[in-house]
Amino acid sequence: MKEETIKFAIIGCGHIGKRHAAMIEQHPEAEVVALCDIKPKENLDLASFSHLPFYNSINALLKNHPESRVINICTPNALHADQAIIALQANKSVVIEKPMDISSDKCREVIEESRRMNKQVFCVMQNRYSPPSVWLKNIMEEKRLGKIYMVQINCFWNRDERYYHKHTWKGTKKLDGGTLFTQFSHFIDMMFWLFGDIKNIRSTFHNFSHNGLTEFEDSGYINFDFVHEGTGSFNFTTSVYDKNLESSITIIGEKGTIKVGGQYMNEVVYCNVKDYTMPELAPSNPPNDYGYYKGSAANHHFIIENVVDTLKGRSRATTTAEEGMQVVDMIERMIKAGKKHLLPF
Repeated sequence: MKEETIKFAIIGCGHIGKRHAAMIEQHPEAEVVALCDIKPKENLDLASFSHLPFYNSINALLKNHPESRVINICTPNALHADQAIIALQANKSVVIEKPMDISSDKCREVIEESRRMNKQVFCVMQNRYSPPSVWLKNIMEEKRLGKIYMVQINCFWNRDERYYHKHTWKGTKKLDGGTLFTQFSHFIDMMFWLFGDIKNIRSTFHNFSHNGLTEFEDSGYINFDFVHEGTGSFNFTTSVYDKNLESSITIIGEKGTIKVGGQYMNEVVYCNVKDYTMPELAPSNPPNDYGYYKGSAANHHFIIENVVDTLKGRSRATTTAEEGMQVVDMIERMIKAGKKHLLPF
C-alpha cells in the first residue's frame, strides 16, 4: 500500500519559504501543492517551482486547495500569529517560522485556536537538531555537570546594508520586532530548552552601526538568573565587520565545563567533565547561505521530517507552540528590562 502523502502549502516565498518548499519536495512522503505571496510571482525567483499554483492571498490559496493539510508560514515576524489563526480556522495544521510572533499574547491566541480546532502547531527552531545541541541536551538530562553555576551565550554576527535593504520589512519595529526576534530567537530557544526559564533580567542595548538601517538596537548585554539554578548572560551584536564571528555557549558546572562554538554553535570547542569521555559527534550541516550573509545550520529538512512523522503518529513535535510562545515571552521581558543607548558613542 502506497504511503499517504502529506500535502503542504507555503505562505511567503522569500529565502526561507523557498527553502521550506525545497525540503518538502525532497521528502518522499510530502508534497507542495501551492505557494502564496503578496509580491508578483515574477519578482520572487520561483523558477524551480514554476509548476506550482501561485496565489496573492491566503484565502484564495485555502479556497482552491482544500487538499492541503499543512500551511507553512514564512512571512514577516509580526504576521505569523494572525496568518496561523486563519490557517487553523480553515482546519489546517501549521508550521510557523521563527519567531512564532513578536507578541506573546498573539502566540496565546494561536494556541487557543489550535486547541479549539484540534490541529497541530509546529514552531521552527532548527538549532535543536544539530549534533552538538542534541549532545548538550543529553548532557543536561543526565545531569553530568552537576549543579549549574554559570551559562554564557555569545552571538556575534554581521548584518549590514547588504541585509537591511530599504523598503523591506526587515529592520522595522512593526514587522521585524528586533534583532533578538529575527536573528537570535533560536539561540534563546536553545537556552530555554537546556536550562528553562529566566528571572531577574537586566539588559543594556546599543545601536552601534545600524542608525538609518534599523528602528531598533543592534547589540545588547543581558544578564539574568535561571529559575531552576545558576546565572546566565546573553550577549549579542549584528555589528561585526563583514561576516559572522561566532555563536557560542559556555556552561560552567559543579562537575565540568563545556563550550560549544563556531559561527553558528556547530562545534564542541571544549569539554572537560568528571568521569566522562566525549563521544564522536556526527558533523553539523553547513549554514544557510544567503550570498553576502550566512544564517544558522541548514536543518529545515529535519523540521519537515518531524511534521510528517508527527502527523502520521510516529513522533511528537520537536518544538511545540507552548515552547515557541515561551521564547517570545522571554524576548519581550529581555527588551522590557533594557536600558537603551541608541546613539553611537
